[in-house]
Amino acid sequence: MGFDPKTKKYPYPKDTSEHYLKIKKNRNIKFDSNYPYVNTKKSFRFLRFLVRIVLVIIVFPYSRLYLGLKIKGKKNLKENKALIKQGVISVSNHIHMWDYISIMKAIKPIKPYTIVWDKNVNGESGNLVRLVGGIPIPTSMGGKIKFFKTINELLNTGHWIHIYAEGSMWEYYYPIRPFKDGAAALAIKMNKPIIPMAFSYREPGWIRRKIFKQPAALTLNIGKPIFKNNELEYTLQKDDLTKRVHDEVCILAGINPEENIYSPYYNNSERIDYYELEEYNINGEKNE
Repeated sequence: MGFDPKTKKYPYPKDTSEHYLKIKKNRNIKFDSNYPYVNTKKSFRFLRFLVRIVLVIIVFPYSRLYLGLKIKGKKNLKENKALIKQGVISVSNHIHMWDYISIMKAIKPIKPYTIVWDKNVNGESGNLVRLVGGIPIPTSMGGKIKFFKTINELLNTGHWIHIYAEGSMWEYYYPIRPFKDGAAALAIKMNKPIIPMAFSYREPGWIRRKIFKQPAALTLNIGKPIFKNNELEYTLQKDDLTKRVHDEVCILAGINPEENIYSPYYNNSERIDYYELEEYNINGEKNE
C-alpha cells in the first residue's frame, strides 16, 4: 500500500463523480452543433503554440518543484510509439488541478486533448483550458453528435485523448473511485487501446509539508496499453475493459484492486468515508 495523505482539507461530495470546485464565472457559451470543439482558426492555433512554449520552458520544469513530480513508466510509451501514432485513449485518476499538466509533461512532444466538464470551459479559466487541449462535454443532442464526431476524427488521425473516468477532481484522494464507461465505450467503438495512468503519493518532506502546506508529493505512473476483448459481446466487452483499466490504475497507484474500497463501475456511487467512520478500516473493509 502506498502513502495515503488522508487529508480532510477538501469537501469531497457524496456522489463520487460530483465536482466540488465552484466556478465563479459563466461566459454563457453554447456547446451545440455550431460550437468548434476543435478550434482550427489560425489565431487560436498561434495562441496554442505560444502557450506550448510557456509550458515547455516554464510550467513543466516548475511542476517538478511545485508537485514534487516524478514520472515512472515512460518506457511503456517508447515501446509503443507506432501504436500511439495511430491514436490512443488514456485514463487516470483525477487528484490535482495540475495533474493534466503532469500528463502533458510525461508524454511530450505529443500534444494531447482532454475531455472536460463544460463549466470549466464556460468559467473564468475557459480560454486556458481550451488552449491546452480541453474539449467540453455538451448536453444538447446536436452538440453531442458533433462532439463525438470530433473525438472520432481526432482518434482516426492519430491524436491522444485523455479521459478522467472518475468524472471529477478530488484533490489528494487516495482510493480509486468508480469509473464511468465512456472511455471503454469509445475505445471499443474506435478500436483503440487505453493507456492506464495513475497518480500515487509520496510522503512530503519538511519544507513541502510545513512551508508549502502540501499533503503529499506526486508520482505519475504510466502503464502498458490495454485492448478490448473481441471474444465478448459489446456489453460484456465494455464492462470487462472498464474493470481491467480500473484494476490497472489501482495497481499503478499502489493499491491492491481487491482492497480498493470502490467497485470499478460507476452506478450513482456514493463516497465511502473510510477516513472518518470507525466502521471502516484503512483498506475500506468493514470492521468486525
